[in-house]
Amino acid sequence: MNHIGKDPAANGTGEQLDFWSFVDLAGHRLADEFGFPHRLATRLLLTLNRASAIVTYDLESTVHRPRGHSWAAFRLLFVTWLAGPLEPGRAATLAGMSRAAVSNLAKTLVADGMLARTPGERDGRSVIMSLTEDGRRAMLEIFAVQNERERQWADVLTETEQQMLIMLLDKLIAGREQFDARERS
Repeated sequence: MNHIGKDPAANGTGEQLDFWSFVDLAGHRLADEFGFPHRLATRLLLTLNRASAIVTYDLESTVHRPRGHSWAAFRLLFVTWLAGPLEPGRAATLAGMSRAAVSNLAKTLVADGMLARTPGERDGRSVIMSLTEDGRRAMLEIFAVQNERERQWADVLTETEQQMLIMLLDKLIAGREQFDARERS
């Protein structure tokens, strides 16, 4: 097929695709042209991933980047703030990150004065991470801003709808055991 002069973002009718028309197009083509039978599952996961990406990007760009940190740095600080002091492996599990990512982020956050690393009691190589006083003060300020942004996002739904969405996402996550889903741990 010759694509010269055609807009690769058009849907075949000359119209520009947006996310939702792309999802419709993908569902149609995957089912009708390629024979993939699970159209609704594809739509669900595309929508879930898009929603997660949009919310994460919004929080990172409006709350965390202006304060000099990434979403990943916030996640590490958040779990250390609320559950800490922690060994890096435990922090990685709680934050949904790899141990290598935690190790790299910890170096930056220690240099920024937000995080402290002290020797662990388990063996000579173990360390414990905890927030510094500056880190605790920063997390109170940062989370106040984030929590307000979370409220703005959540207010699109009624309280009942929020509870239902939480229940459905919990069910989706719990169902991963039925098919040996992989995750960071």
